[in-house]
Amino acid sequence: MAIVLFIVAGFLVGGVIQLARSGATKFSVALVGVLAALAVAGGVAWLIPGDN
Repeated sequence: MAIVLFIVAGFLVGGVIQLARSGATKFSVALVGVLAALAVAGGVAWLIPGDN
C-alpha cells in the first residue's frame, strides 16, 4: 500500500508543477501540494513498524 501512496504522491507533484506552469491560482497549487504531502506522509507512516 505504501508504494501506491508514493505513486499517487508522484502524480500529485507532477500536477503541482503543471498547475504552477500554467498560471493556476495559488489556492489550487497549494491544495494539490498539500494532498501530495499527505500521500507521502501516509506512505511513510505505512512503512513504520508498529504493534499489531
